[in-house]
Amino acid sequence: MLNHPTLEKLRQLKLTGMVQGFADQLSTSSYDPLSFEERLGLLVDLETNERENRRLKTRLTQAKLRQKASIEDIDFATHRGLDRSLILSLANCKWITEGLNLIVTGPTGIGKSYLACAMGHKACLRGFTVKYFRVSRLFSELRIAEGDGSYPRMLKKLAKTQLLILDDWGLKSLNEKERNDLMEIIEDRHGITSTLIAAQLPIEKWHQIIGNPTIADAILDRIVHNAHQINLNGESMRKMKKNN
Repeated sequence: MLNHPTLEKLRQLKLTGMVQGFADQLSTSSYDPLSFEERLGLLVDLETNERENRRLKTRLTQAKLRQKASIEDIDFATHRGLDRSLILSLANCKWITEGLNLIVTGPTGIGKSYLACAMGHKACLRGFTVKYFRVSRLFSELRIAEGDGSYPRMLKKLAKTQLLILDDWGLKSLNEKERNDLMEIIEDRHGITSTLIAAQLPIEKWHQIIGNPTIADAILDRIVHNAHQINLNGESMRKMKKNN
């Protein structure tokens, strides 16, 4: 008689993991030998896992990663300057905890975006908040935010995001407004949160893309000097897969 009201109360409390676990315990005798504490512990574990899965789903949804990628699926066999030991070391996400950056450079099609998204996916698994942007889309969204009055709120959200991924960096020179936007974002994040930049251009050419030498110096000082760097090289992965 008490079983149904208990399940209903668990549903009202939105303890969905415990609802499923309690229903399972009622439907089979295999739990009968367990003590009260053991059965309760199983219910708590199920609820904890259920909540963590929901939080992970939310983090992945908010991250909006460009590709479905994972560290485990990275191709280390193809020669492109990818150091397995470095990647596996970065996969522990300690660099994000320390507020360091990661720069991935290399020619088009070499796998920069995949690597960036794999790092973003791992960060979500580790409990960090992540946001992915193609750089052109970031500036477009900032202009929209400026028009509807949400610009300060967007800057605040970007500042608090624990891993900000900026992909397709350096495809075109920045105008004055974009330079100032980037300076604001990087300054707010410097030494506190982490930024991952994926770019075709090598770092030594970033000055000319940013444009203003003073602002370029300030931005690069905050990004490069505390960053891990991965320089990929070789033939396009997309081209090789197409040929195969």
